[in-house]
Amino acid sequence: MTVTVRPAAATDVPAIDALLRAAFPAPAEAGLIQRLCAEGDMVLMLVAEGAGAIVGIAAWSRMRVISGGRDVPAAALGPLATDAGHRGRGVADALVRAGLSMLEGAGVVLCFVLGDPAFYARFGFAADLARGYASPYAGDHLMAAALQGGAIPCGPRGSADYAPAFAALGAD
Repeated sequence: MTVTVRPAAATDVPAIDALLRAAFPAPAEAGLIQRLCAEGDMVLMLVAEGAGAIVGIAAWSRMRVISGGRDVPAAALGPLATDAGHRGRGVADALVRAGLSMLEGAGVVLCFVLGDPAFYARFGFAADLARGYASPYAGDHLMAAALQGGAIPCGPRGSADYAPAFAALGAD
């Protein structure tokens, strides 16, 4: 099956919500997407469509990152979900690669993700790049990818703050 990656549209909302509720054991990620959109913190949302159905979704939200004493344009990847019947077919890879390319084109310097290092390393994410940023998610699963040709902001690392909607993620 051929999959097309495209920006999410308003008409995709019910399918996105259903996919997120099916892909995760709790409705927290579906609620997160709703809050990010309502609060104006959604930077980019892509869907993968195959045979007329949404089979994957990737979202990037606004972050406040301080590095070298200045604000650095940054985004957070998550959630990322693929329909169970389409996992292992490159859907998530296509979504992440397309999104990172679009973010780089928009001038984003750093992209953070909280997830499995074995999966996200293929896209250039590394825990070493995220280390040193003050974040409630700091640890081996908080990773960053340097966009803009791999340019890393100079100076001491400061903070990496996710959008406020993430604080309520565990409350759903």
